[in-house]
Amino acid sequence: MSLLYPLRTPADADEFDRRAMELALKEARSAGARGEVPVGAIVVREGRVLGRAGNAVEQQRDATAHAEMLALSQAFAAAGEKRLEGAELFVTLEPCIQCAGALLHARIARLIYGAADPKFGGVASLARVLEIPGLNHRVAVRSGVLAAESADLLQAFFRALRRGSGGLPASPPDG
Repeated sequence: MSLLYPLRTPADADEFDRRAMELALKEARSAGARGEVPVGAIVVREGRVLGRAGNAVEQQRDATAHAEMLALSQAFAAAGEKRLEGAELFVTLEPCIQCAGALLHARIARLIYGAADPKFGGVASLARVLEIPGLNHRVAVRSGVLAAESADLLQAFFRALRRGSGGLPASPPDG
């Protein structure tokens, strides 16, 4: 199945952001069910989803297999380009320093994320990578979209991990 599929575009920009973040949450739930930290990301350009992924660090045994990195790689392949100018990245958790740097290299126009990440956040919480003076690209940022849902998913995952159940159940919670 091609990743180039349309995302129904409502007239309201806030509603579009919520709908796109719901797709990222779906990817996060899937990652959690596989025992991965439940973070999901999608890349959208001109109303089309170019890439989507959940974390795969454990599965790939690769510390760089973050949802954002995987979704960007899919988007590059789908677009057949080395830059994703005009694209937006929706992710359930604030990108880390690595992923924030990748957004700059990819020329992502806009980042929309859910929950803040006080331990590793590279956009606002720990570091402000996208605001480094002298950069030749700027990324517009919107935070807090479905933040409670994103944070709840992460908290449930880590509670289950501490109990020894290894992650989230396969079926997502209602909502």
